[in-house]
Amino acid sequence: MDYFRIGMIGLDTSHVVAFTKLLNDSNNQHHVPGGKVIVAFPGGSDDMELSFSRVDGFTNELRDNYEVEIVDSPEEVAEKCDAIFLESVDGRIHLQQFKRIVSYKKPVFIDKPFTTSLKEAKEMLRLAKEFDTPLMSCSAVRFAVGLSSALEKFEGKNIIGMDCYGPLQIETNHGLFWYGIHTAEMLYRAFGKGCKKVTVTKNEDHDIILGEWKDGRIGTLRGNRKGNKYFGSIIHSDDQTEFVDASSGEKPFYAALLEEIIHFLNTGKPAIDIEETVEITRFLEAANESRSSGKTVLL
Repeated sequence: MDYFRIGMIGLDTSHVVAFTKLLNDSNNQHHVPGGKVIVAFPGGSDDMELSFSRVDGFTNELRDNYEVEIVDSPEEVAEKCDAIFLESVDGRIHLQQFKRIVSYKKPVFIDKPFTTSLKEAKEMLRLAKEFDTPLMSCSAVRFAVGLSSALEKFEGKNIIGMDCYGPLQIETNHGLFWYGIHTAEMLYRAFGKGCKKVTVTKNEDHDIILGEWKDGRIGTLRGNRKGNKYFGSIIHSDDQTEFVDASSGEKPFYAALLEEIIHFLNTGKPAIDIEETVEITRFLEAANESRSSGKTVLL
């Protein structure tokens, strides 16, 4: 196979255009070979303005600029492709859309957020196992070149803490799932699974999310709504502290992520343990609960 024929479900996010540019345009400076978007289902959520207000524009761009075939259902996408990108910006509908395509047994990448509750995350994992469908989900920031380079310096060392930061817009239906997923992915890439409790402090402009791991490590996520759009972190080991500019490096977030996805399509093995994705879902769900109650929430 020269390349994977990729189908997209949900054309209500800028990611669909960004990914298609990088995959389909071999002249792009950051072209990622190995896959081509050939078919897509627009979808969209009627009760979410950031979905329904954008779906037509992105659909037209994929059809008119990249000759992507637009079809009427997720099932048609699954029938016509080798691999599926479930891109719907509304994480609340990922489970119902996944149910419609999982039986086709095509590898599926689900864009962030995986879903918006632990219950749904567990059901998606169960379905993937039942139908032996390869599954991967994460934020593009997880594979930022700056973060990858920094973590290489900590190989063989004991990471004892991490403080992450980034923009944190709040969307009514998602809360911290909307942008908190990005800094949470950075933290989990360094720490792995094992968070036991989460506490959130907030005001109009800022949130601090503090996660305590079972082994005593503490990680923090600082989110702002003041206009600072930069992602980064500070990583601490027993004998070293390293600043991470997640935006550094010549390769953009999306290209680094797509390289990992193409590897996943070739091997069937995701770059992130899906059980970790499930825990991240619970981490953010618990953070939303803490944000509302002002209390520490156990995972």
